[in-house]
Amino acid sequence: MEYESPGHPESPERVKNTYEFLNTKGYEFIDYDYCQEEDILLCHTQELIDSIKSNNFFDPDTPNLPGIYDYARLSVGGSLKALDITNKERISFALIRPPGHHASKSKLGGFCYFNNIAITVRKSLKKCAIIDIDCHHGNGTQDIFLGDDKVMYFSIHRNGYFYPGTGTESIRNCMNYPLHYPSESDWLKAFNSIISKVREFSPELIAVSAGFDTYQDDPIAGLGLREDVYEEIGKEISNLSKPTLCVLEGGYSDKLPVCLFNFLKGLEYST
Repeated sequence: MEYESPGHPESPERVKNTYEFLNTKGYEFIDYDYCQEEDILLCHTQELIDSIKSNNFFDPDTPNLPGIYDYARLSVGGSLKALDITNKERISFALIRPPGHHASKSKLGGFCYFNNIAITVRKSLKKCAIIDIDCHHGNGTQDIFLGDDKVMYFSIHRNGYFYPGTGTESIRNCMNYPLHYPSESDWLKAFNSIISKVREFSPELIAVSAGFDTYQDDPIAGLGLREDVYEEIGKEISNLSKPTLCVLEGGYSDKLPVCLFNFLKGLEYST
C-alpha cells in the first residue's frame, strides 16, 4: 500500500479493495517478510538485481519508484510464504503486488520487477506445472523455465498486436494457447486442454499465475470471461488434487475482488 505511480493501473487499490472484500468473507490473512537476495538469484541475474536496487533502470510501463527494490522483494516474500502454506494446507493464494510473470532472467517489464512465481517454483525443488491464466503471456516465466524438464508452463493469452507479443507457439516444455479474438468458449476450450495435459504431466505442485484481466470488462485487456466463470476455473484446478499455490498477477477492473473470490470458492471445492 505504500507505493504507487499516479494514474498507473497497477495501483494499491487493487489489493486494498480485494483485501477488504475478502475480509468480509472470513478469510484469514498471514503476514510475511522480505525474500533474500539469494532467493532472487535463483531466477535473475545480479545485474538486474543491482539495477533495481540502485534505481538505475527505465521502462515506460514499470515505474522507477523510491524503494521499489524492497517492495518487489516483499512481493517475492509473499509468494514464498504461499509455498510454505501450501506445504501444510494444500492451497494458498498470495495477494501481492507488484506482479511478476513478465520479469525474465535479466529484464524487468510489464509492471513486473522480479518473477514471484518463478522464484517460488524454483525454490520448491518440485516437479511443477505452472498454469498462467493472465490475459498476457508470461514471457518472463517462459524465459526462465524454457528447457527445464521439471517444469511445464501453460499459458492462455491474448495474441495479435498485444503486449508482450510473445507466446505465439508452443516450444519444448512451454505450452502456449494464443487467442486472437476474445471468446469465453475459446478460452475454456484451451483451459480444458491444459487441465488434461497437467494430469498427464502428474506434477508434485501446481502454481497458478492468477491474472484476472481476462474478465470481460477489464480496462486493459479482457478475454470475454464473466465473473462467475472463475469459480469453474478454480474447481477444475482443485479437482487435480495437487498442492496448489496461486499468485496474483494482473486484473484491473473494479470487479477484481469478486472475480478473485469466485476463484477461491472454486479452489476450495474439493478440500
